[in-house]
Amino acid sequence: MAARNSRFLITATPVTIIAHLMGIIATTLVLVWTLHFRDGLSLNSENKQKIFNVHPVLMVIGFIFVAGEAIMAYKTIPGSRKVQRAVHMGLHLVALLVGILGVYAIFKFHREVGIPDMYTLHSWLGMGTICLFGLQWLLGFFSFWFPGAEMSARGKYLPWHIFFGMAIFLLAICTAETGLVQKFIFLGLVHGKEALVVNFIGVAILLFGLAVAFSALLPRYR
Repeated sequence: MAARNSRFLITATPVTIIAHLMGIIATTLVLVWTLHFRDGLSLNSENKQKIFNVHPVLMVIGFIFVAGEAIMAYKTIPGSRKVQRAVHMGLHLVALLVGILGVYAIFKFHREVGIPDMYTLHSWLGMGTICLFGLQWLLGFFSFWFPGAEMSARGKYLPWHIFFGMAIFLLAICTAETGLVQKFIFLGLVHGKEALVVNFIGVAILLFGLAVAFSALLPRYR
């Protein structure tokens, strides 16, 4: 019976392929949105919209996409467990640094156009996500890379590291979705090509997050 049921076991490979596809679609669409419909990107410009545009590009591409790839590293990167862990930690560090730059961009935009900070649910979720992400990375570093960490302590912490890591990643997905809705309303988008692009960005991000989470639950090999 076990041998017969093993035929129906799904591996992580097809799910990671879907995740990569959704990530590429989200990346492409957010660039189309900011470059084609919203005037481009710049941290220093008289056109303040360009400063804002840095925020969604960095948060979607540099934070969510890279963080998702970091989670899937154990299923996509060939080599030893140590190599996979190094890629996992390295990509998460890149995501954290890019995320901090993305937060800086939105604070800079608010300051230059005279908008108050931290007044929306999106901003609360975003700040909570980036702070928890940084804390999670530090705890992971000292637990799994720091030479003084005991193996028994690592084993006890590992399930919590996985749980909170996935929870924070899904919180980042929710934050991105609320940000798109907020911008959709602020711009007064009802229909048209730009509205479609924004909606498809949201769908692609959601499917990317679900695929990443699903791949983490599946075995790498049958």
